[in-house]
Amino acid sequence: MTSETYPHPRPARRRGRTVLGITVALAAVVGGIVYVVNDSADANGAAADAFLEKWSQGDLQAAAEHTDDPTAALKGLTRYQTELRVGGFKADAGSPTGEGETRTTPFEAEVVLKDAGKWTYSSRVKLVEKDGEQLVHWEPAVLHPKAGAGDRLVRVTRLPERGQVETSDGKSLDGHAPSLVGVVGEPTEQGLSNAGLNGAEASEVGLSGLQYRHQKKLAGKPGTAIEVVSGDGDGPGKLVYQADGGGAKSVSTTIDLPTQKAAEGALADLEENAALVAIRPSTGEVVAVADNPPSGANRALTGRYPPGSDFKVVSTAALLQTGVAPEDPLACEKYESVNGQRFENQDTFTLPSGSTFADNFAQSCNTGLISLRDRLSNSALHDTAELFGIGATWDVGAATFDGQVPVNASENDKAASMIGQGRVQASPLVMASVAATVRSGTFRQPVVVPSAVKDRRPERALDSGIAEQLRDLMRKVVSEGSGQEALAGISGDLGAKTGTAEYGEEDPPRTHAWFIGFKDDLAYAIMAEDGGSGGADAGPVAAKFLKGLA
Repeated sequence: MTSETYPHPRPARRRGRTVLGITVALAAVVGGIVYVVNDSADANGAAADAFLEKWSQGDLQAAAEHTDDPTAALKGLTRYQTELRVGGFKADAGSPTGEGETRTTPFEAEVVLKDAGKWTYSSRVKLVEKDGEQLVHWEPAVLHPKAGAGDRLVRVTRLPERGQVETSDGKSLDGHAPSLVGVVGEPTEQGLSNAGLNGAEASEVGLSGLQYRHQKKLAGKPGTAIEVVSGDGDGPGKLVYQADGGGAKSVSTTIDLPTQKAAEGALADLEENAALVAIRPSTGEVVAVADNPPSGANRALTGRYPPGSDFKVVSTAALLQTGVAPEDPLACEKYESVNGQRFENQDTFTLPSGSTFADNFAQSCNTGLISLRDRLSNSALHDTAELFGIGATWDVGAATFDGQVPVNASENDKAASMIGQGRVQASPLVMASVAATVRSGTFRQPVVVPSAVKDRRPERALDSGIAEQLRDLMRKVVSEGSGQEALAGISGDLGAKTGTAEYGEEDPPRTHAWFIGFKDDLAYAIMAEDGGSGGADAGPVAAKFLKGLA
């Protein structure tokens, strides 16, 4: 037994026997513990004392040697300790009784069960003589008095009813947001470790999502029973110990069920892998998390993608801080060359002479924006992204990827970063937060499980003038830009930004389709892997989502 072994038993207390009218007692010191034994060849209890002492010390081999069947005894003692998960055992022997074949030594057992409290019971061992030596008679009843021939003791875990993952108003999320909620299933080694359990204690644990992250709260504390069962395990066992479990609690999220249903409906007909996240800008509460396919990877919160032109919201904020104005003239040419690297617009479109910075933003012109790169230092995009919380570590109560915008290493790196390519990466959650920050004028770190958030990033307000300019620019995308067709006929205060992000090594490259936006006090981001164009392909998904809210 390890350092968890319970302290050695106290000395057995009994009176010395009278031999020829003289009371004789011998104090034997064993392992620093005084045991009183009799100075007689057939003295009752000496074998019992030695057996119980070694058992208490965890020396099961030595204990078994004090029985009349060491092989069976060692097997039984070992099974008792391992199957019941004994953390400590102490036997306090009483005075032996009887003579001859009825000789017995009673004892009080105190058993510390790992994760299940302390179990005490009274038992006794029978004593026999074999080849002139006093021994403990081995039988299952040595382990517990209710164990008969062929019986064994087993530990049974009884799980309390599992808590639920709930919406913000206490409704079950069962059947919704499966990638966020996660799954419960047969325990894996990692799942058991997370739950603080072993395979004997759990038939199922949270394997992913919030079910995994909040396993201990959702599962509560398992109850434990010790039963005596027949050797073949058939039939009900005889209950000899029970420690009640309980304490399972539900996990409340910020998810709004009607908004969640609208998000899931918007993705339902897509063939591509896709994700949609919706946030309440005034609070930062995440009100919808949807993925296509619904189960499996949580792309919405943990996906890592180049955000493409949706990142122009951040690039524009950086340029506005340098004094660029929406009404400034800005040409949108087919190509912009940076140290021999050619950047172009989707389908190599151009804008007419006399176009402004606002026109370039509304139509998502890459070349016009990149042509202003000299206004930005190598750290400008990184620093401005921090105003939107990008790149920080978020504590939302669920697993997330919180984006990255490295300091630029070259002009080419800067040019690519300005249009959300190169080393810039974001999740749909991050880009929904960008739209939410523009809508409210303040970065509020998103939150999914309020009770689990211990270190929410502090709020950070944008310059009020810049925030208002960004809102107007995003409104222009809807009123006359690349989002106009998709959101036609939808009412409310609408703003948007379309995005098409290149990835891979193919020529021409494949593209992810992005669309972020706001409608009143709701901000959202949509991403479809290999989905084509932001306006033409992701835009209709946004429209379906917003219409589904009505």
